[in-house]
Amino acid sequence: MHPLCAASDITEQQSKGFDIDGREVFAVRKNDKLYVYENRCPHRGVPLEWMPDTFLDPDKQFIQCATHGALFTIDAGLCIAGPCNGTSLEPVKFDIIDGQLCIAPR
Repeated sequence: MHPLCAASDITEQQSKGFDIDGREVFAVRKNDKLYVYENRCPHRGVPLEWMPDTFLDPDKQFIQCATHGALFTIDAGLCIAGPCNGTSLEPVKFDIIDGQLCIAPR
């Protein structure tokens, strides 16, 4: 497992990106649950954020692709609006180990 950060570093309705040996992922906390996804839009394969750690829409209700505005549900990564409607972000397996958010290697 690769540690990313303390799980408590990602607060409610916040997101944070990570680069682990060239693998870009991000984590989001909503309703006190953590979700981790590959940082890659299913439409173009580009990173989702336009600024570091900025993965959510202005209301912090959805993950938003900065390239074309697609919206994804936080809990399932499902695209509900935009050119990739109906597709999903790729989830990343993770665990909390001694308070650290850790992801499984590919």
